[in-house]
Amino acid sequence: MTSPFHIINEAEAFIPARDNKGKPITVIGTEAIRKGFDQTCIDQALNSRSAPGVTDLVLNPDAHAGYGAPVGCVMASPTHIYPGPVGVDIKCSMSLLQMNIPASEIVDRTVRRRLIEAIVARTPTGPGRGQREAKKSRRVSAALGVQACTEGASQAVCEALGIPPEWALRCEDSAHYGHDGNVSTLHERLDKMRAFNAFPNFENKMMQLGSYGGGNHFGECEVVQLDEDPAMRATAEVFGLQDDRVAFLSHCGSRGFGNILAQRQFKALEGFFRTWGLDFPAGDKQLVYAPLGTPEADAYLDDMALGANFATVNHMLINALVLEAFQEVLPGTTGQLVYFISHNIARQEVVDNQLSWVHRKGATRAFPGGHHALKDTPFAATGHPILLPGNPRDGSVVMVAKPEAVKSCYSVNHGAGRCMGRKHASRVLDQKTVDADFESNDILFNSRQYPIDEAPNAYKDFKEVLRSVESAGLAQQVCKLKARFVIKDAAEADD
Repeated sequence: MTSPFHIINEAEAFIPARDNKGKPITVIGTEAIRKGFDQTCIDQALNSRSAPGVTDLVLNPDAHAGYGAPVGCVMASPTHIYPGPVGVDIKCSMSLLQMNIPASEIVDRTVRRRLIEAIVARTPTGPGRGQREAKKSRRVSAALGVQACTEGASQAVCEALGIPPEWALRCEDSAHYGHDGNVSTLHERLDKMRAFNAFPNFENKMMQLGSYGGGNHFGECEVVQLDEDPAMRATAEVFGLQDDRVAFLSHCGSRGFGNILAQRQFKALEGFFRTWGLDFPAGDKQLVYAPLGTPEADAYLDDMALGANFATVNHMLINALVLEAFQEVLPGTTGQLVYFISHNIARQEVVDNQLSWVHRKGATRAFPGGHHALKDTPFAATGHPILLPGNPRDGSVVMVAKPEAVKSCYSVNHGAGRCMGRKHASRVLDQKTVDADFESNDILFNSRQYPIDEAPNAYKDFKEVLRSVESAGLAQQVCKLKARFVIKDAAEADD
């Protein structure tokens, strides 16, 4: 079969849009990475690029088949909003907490076991589980839940939950607003949904604040290993990273609350298409959309903001609880949030000199130093931290964007990306081998067996993924994160 890729250089290629109509699809990835893109992923990229109003489509090296659009893609439109390229886990994100603990303090496996127990007592894992299942939890009332969903990480919400309010300055977005820029619009939207019993278990969903859920979500204790490059060491200082000290990396999103919002939107927009006799893009109902300015678009943007605010507070609370757990086991521990950044969100940004909604589905924002959007932030001169999880065995990294990231809509991959489906991984990987791999690398985990469908070999070669990003000139590594233990649930995600 003829390759769809037109090669630009070692780590860049493009795929012509259907019938060569419009800008080609930008592809970031070495030859080894491109060979891993299956036909479904390519077809989804072509379908998404040819959908109404779409002007730009980027495939990152972690791309694989997703819901309508590939996971690991960026899609820009100045005229339409698409729920599919945001996904059902609205504002699934990464956050990194830097602590003052030397790596030597957690060499002892007994200490790490105590830390695991202290964290799990505060941040439960698993579908449906929340603060009710945590012995040392924060209690979240329905009223506080409404405040979190409508205000995000405001000072009042942070203080009510015991979150350092200054952490909001280390967020990609600490709060999201209604389609008209108002908080009151989100209150009205949420009140209306609750009045019509759209959330009969609303308080239960709010009790999931401060929890990971299942699936690929995790918490991971790391040791920071700074790059030797003097410029990257200076950048690390701005980020607040400390060499050979302990940090904690978290991956989760908007839990069951975001899932309900997203699923309801898909159903509503499908109904809209059928009522008005509209054709689904490429016949795929997962690519439903709403033209901006319509009531349907406004409703989706409001719901996305509600889910995004929940996800933001969820991460902030997790980090506060993790810090509290470390302080219980290792008194004198202090911690500072390095950054919180999302990879399932649509944001308004400038693309090719026009304001567009940039949809990042399993893709991470990458603004370099000097970007106008970073003005008055701690990262105006350096660019913001990019948190890229690989896998526990091979490590994760913190990167910083370069100006050349403009060619990928100022985006990079959100991690390694799967190379095996969950069922396939369960069939072909050996549980004893997976667990022995963790043992030989002295990495502990909270469950009896490591979830086999989340094993490192179920994901792409992280070194090759990073080589793609660096060879394309998108970003540079600031530090490596070496895993010491993992918090992860073996059950499927409920979000």
